[in-house]
Amino acid sequence: MGRVFEKRKHKMFARYAKMSQSFTKIGKEIAIAIKAGGGIGDPSSNSRLRVVIANAKSLNMPKANIDAAIARATSKLDKDFEEIAYEGKGPHGVAVIIETATDNPTRTIANLRSHMNKTGGTMLNSGSLDFIFERKGIFSVNLSGINLEEFELEMIDYGMEEMEDDGEGHLIITVPFTEFGAMQKALEERNIEIVNAQLQRIPTTTVELNEEQQEDFGKLLDRLDEDDDVVNVWHNLK
Repeated sequence: MGRVFEKRKHKMFARYAKMSQSFTKIGKEIAIAIKAGGGIGDPSSNSRLRVVIANAKSLNMPKANIDAAIARATSKLDKDFEEIAYEGKGPHGVAVIIETATDNPTRTIANLRSHMNKTGGTMLNSGSLDFIFERKGIFSVNLSGINLEEFELEMIDYGMEEMEDDGEGHLIITVPFTEFGAMQKALEERNIEIVNAQLQRIPTTTVELNEEQQEDFGKLLDRLDEDDDVVNVWHNLK
């Protein structure tokens, strides 16, 4: 009985640790959104902040945590974070783009090089992977009350390339990177609830690895996931 309890306790602590990491990264995104919006911490006047808050809610981040992160950023108690994307080749040649939010790029790149070196990867120069990834805007919206035929015709004018029902009450909309703002505005003007929104890097070509090679690559992903400076990791593993 004691072992079962210890296992459950371990899983619980691991889950909370993971949640804490996610909240820390969302806090950085909130700070960046406020900085990009000219110091405006009111989501009604800061479109990027509205998106970050929607994403935070989708991760079950408590309102108190969101409000505290906004307060820190607007009162300038937070450090001055900047967004930097780094590129690399992971073990077995998997292309990797690592998006970070950092107040110390020297520390961040040193840590990323360490993660790569210890797992058989290497860092690359910026722009090396431009031909492998396309940037897309992905929106998840509440499907309730949407007439799909009318909606599709309307949203094509705002750059929609694809839409798909995820089977869980949400509609997934894909737009080019350049149309992200236009689509967000169009959805908000129609009072359509944005559940989640993100700029993603979609691979144009993929690589296949065997099970052992996938485990090697997984070790790199684990290290990056535990790095507080890392916000997103994109790769072209099939």
